[in-house]
Amino acid sequence: MKKQIVTIAREFGSGGRAIGEAVAKKLGYAFYDKDIILKTAEETGLSSDYVEERGEAAPSGNIFSYLVMGRYHNGPTLEDELAAVQKKIILKAVEEGPCVIIGRASDYILKDRPDVLSVYIHGNEEDKAKRIMELYQKDEKEAKKMMYEMDKKRAINYKYLTDREWGEARYYSLCLNSSDLGYEKCVDLICSLCGE
Repeated sequence: MKKQIVTIAREFGSGGRAIGEAVAKKLGYAFYDKDIILKTAEETGLSSDYVEERGEAAPSGNIFSYLVMGRYHNGPTLEDELAAVQKKIILKAVEEGPCVIIGRASDYILKDRPDVLSVYIHGNEEDKAKRIMELYQKDEKEAKKMMYEMDKKRAINYKYLTDREWGEARYYSLCLNSSDLGYEKCVDLICSLCGE
């Protein structure tokens, strides 16, 4: 079956977003990343900055912080509500046609669809740090700290939402090292699996 939907989970600094955008352009698919943030903000009445900060990354670097929030004892948390709205937006997006979706546990949300290619993009630490330094004007120490903290938050949030380990190969159709392959080869491989 032709893969009409591509989900891309990515390590911070791996270039996953840029790869996803290039795939969408090459295939003529819609591209969803910041759009999900804006639509979630619109539906919830929260600021887009808040949704961007909390919608994909855990508010704390500690999984036990969720227990304090009372997810199971005091009803849904704000993170649960954000996840529910994002899920609704993602499900609507895929019904509108072929698309590429960046992050937001979209691989898990769409796991039962046969037309989904779920991709995990990772990279070598030095390459990711260099990219972060260039994009965010940080020194190497700051870039590595950002990389570690963002990936830790994404992993905790993913575990919270899915009860799965973020980045574990068995949950993805394809895992690509953007440092070893380069962005262009990653784009070509993904597109080739979508029938391009």
